[in-house]
Amino acid sequence: MKTFINSDSVRSFTFGVEDSLVSTVGLISGIAVAGVPRPTILLTGIILIFVEALSMSAGGLLSENSAKEFEERKSLPLRRSVASAIVMFFSYFVSGLVVLLPYVLFASSLALPVSIAVSLSALFVLGVANARLSSTSPLRKGMTTAVIGGLAILAGTALGAAIER
Repeated sequence: MKTFINSDSVRSFTFGVEDSLVSTVGLISGIAVAGVPRPTILLTGIILIFVEALSMSAGGLLSENSAKEFEERKSLPLRRSVASAIVMFFSYFVSGLVVLLPYVLFASSLALPVSIAVSLSALFVLGVANARLSSTSPLRKGMTTAVIGGLAILAGTALGAAIER
């Protein structure tokens, strides 16, 4: 049986989840703190998630293909990189919806901290999962992933608060 877990798919999954959690919660938190109405937050989030999932998967397809061509020193068909691009798309898309879900379920004032907490928790779980795949320290990897992502989330939220003032 052929396994679908390889370094390319782990890289694409990690990049897609991390980037989606951080950029989506950063943008959504930033505009929520600025006092934007809930329907606008939802519309902005949906557009961001869809466009960025497409963009990330296209970028993943092209960069993965370029890296493989560099390694093999010859032109290669794009189809060899399609699986990683698909992983990137779905990991970004689903993770973005997780960030946006609190704004569907709760008022913006409660959705903001819930969305941030869910994102930080998901980043921690992502780090733990990656540590298990690579046989490294789950706690250390989980904390590192959550802290690095959390700093980016903080930046987006702070910018939104500064602009709102």
